[in-house]
Amino acid sequence: MIKEFEGRTEKEAINKAVKELGLERDCFDVEIVETQRGGLFKKANVKIRVHTSDSEVDYPAKYGNRPGVQTSGNALPSKKRATDSGDEAVPPDPEFEKTIIEYIDNIISLMGIDGKTSVLFREKRKTGFNITSSESSFIIGRKGKTLDALQAISSTYAAHKGYDDARIITDCENYRLRREESLVRLAYTVADRVRESRLSFLLEPMNPFDRRLIHTTLNDLGDIETKSEGRGLYKQVRIIYKGPNGPRPKRSR
Repeated sequence: MIKEFEGRTEKEAINKAVKELGLERDCFDVEIVETQRGGLFKKANVKIRVHTSDSEVDYPAKYGNRPGVQTSGNALPSKKRATDSGDEAVPPDPEFEKTIIEYIDNIISLMGIDGKTSVLFREKRKTGFNITSSESSFIIGRKGKTLDALQAISSTYAAHKGYDDARIITDCENYRLRREESLVRLAYTVADRVRESRLSFLLEPMNPFDRRLIHTTLNDLGDIETKSEGRGLYKQVRIIYKGPNGPRPKRSR
């Protein structure tokens, strides 16, 4: 299910969604459709994607705070992390974990790849699985699309086996964290280019999590705005110069 909410800030729009939907914050993903800054009517238009048992790809809301990056949700953990309930560990579900591990390992084997799946983290409504392989590039795929596909079909399989509320995250060689860091650098680089040229720039098609990261990274730049364009899961983010924010940079002769 997809519903849209508006507010003067992203936080206000999310609070409206929580109140109307009657769900906890970690029960749904947030995708910023468009942000409008400046003037009297400053709003953030936020699209709320509610997690169901369908096969749509599910992404963690963040991996950790960094300067200039504003995100929300739970971080993809390292070997040790705090869970939703504090430092108390979420007890494992051996039957569920074994079912998913065997399924992922079987898919990898059918791909002709040697690999081994293990539990990466456990949370109340989300379980992470890490795939270790000497052929990790094939498991990850271009821009992580193969990894996303494994995540999607694993979620579908879990629902088929009766684990309707299970949210599955798949990772390989810490790809999702490395991808985030790369996108943050890209966002700032393109913003500088847009500021200098006073034009807009359209990024490559991205999944909802990657798009959200671009939006939130540039959210506080007063002379830059972002919006998603296109249809389907993989949309493009346009980075737009709003300015002015100081004089046009002088080019060296």
